[in-house]
Amino acid sequence: MLYACIAALAAAAGGLILRSEYEKKHFVTDHYRISSKKIKGQKRDFVFLSDLHNNEFGVNNRLLIEEIDRIHPDAVLIGGDMMVSRGEADLRVTLSLVRELASRYPVYYANGNHEERMRRERTVYGGLYRKFTGELKKAGAFYLSDKSADFGTDIRITGCNMEEIYYRHRFTLPVLPENELERHCGRADQSRFQILLLHSPLFFNNCRYWGADLTLSGHFHGGTIRLPLLGGVMTPQYQFFLPWCAGRFDKEGKTMIVSRGLGTHSVNIRLNDRPQLIHITLEPE
Repeated sequence: MLYACIAALAAAAGGLILRSEYEKKHFVTDHYRISSKKIKGQKRDFVFLSDLHNNEFGVNNRLLIEEIDRIHPDAVLIGGDMMVSRGEADLRVTLSLVRELASRYPVYYANGNHEERMRRERTVYGGLYRKFTGELKKAGAFYLSDKSADFGTDIRITGCNMEEIYYRHRFTLPVLPENELERHCGRADQSRFQILLLHSPLFFNNCRYWGADLTLSGHFHGGTIRLPLLGGVMTPQYQFFLPWCAGRFDKEGKTMIVSRGLGTHSVNIRLNDRPQLIHITLEPE
């Protein structure tokens, strides 16, 4: 009986591992529509990528690029953590993907905590961050490190850095000072539809008060394991069952979309948590 139980547990564990490996290499595309009086003229389509962490879907991310080409967006938005920086950082996958996308579409790239780590820890990474940002710009991408760029006459895209201290809280939730976003990025543009790329989804209220019409975040990898009714189980900071691990959140006319991301690191598991490419349509109200 004991051996039968052990065998059953081993088989179940093996099945979960195989399922996780399958999920990690098979992304899905989810489509969100947002209407606003600030959107003038025709609708605009964007794709949002986050948390690739050097993962590849096909050789040189061919499958991911083909899906983006199928959507044929007006622009590509990238929310950071496209590589893994942990004492060293391999930039080849990220730069290859950005170069390919930027040859087809406008690309707007904002930092996650892994890019921020490269930026701040120069004694560890040397000139790697400068090389990385230089290659992004050489590829034609708009690099939004506490900067904004206008997309047409009715949309502004802002990328905001967050100090690494806001990613270091284990088991507890950090608090973002009320004026922190304005300190980093200046004031939101209330005359245009304001998109904010902010890697952590913990600060939706700050983003709303700042003036973001649409906040795009990631970081939580969907919660690693997603359970029916309960949602994501665990964030990278070991915070459990947070409601903001993935999905769309609307409050008082403002929206936050949280990507499940496209890769993993450290805890290399995904269960009921397929990698996600997000397609967003902005249309006049």
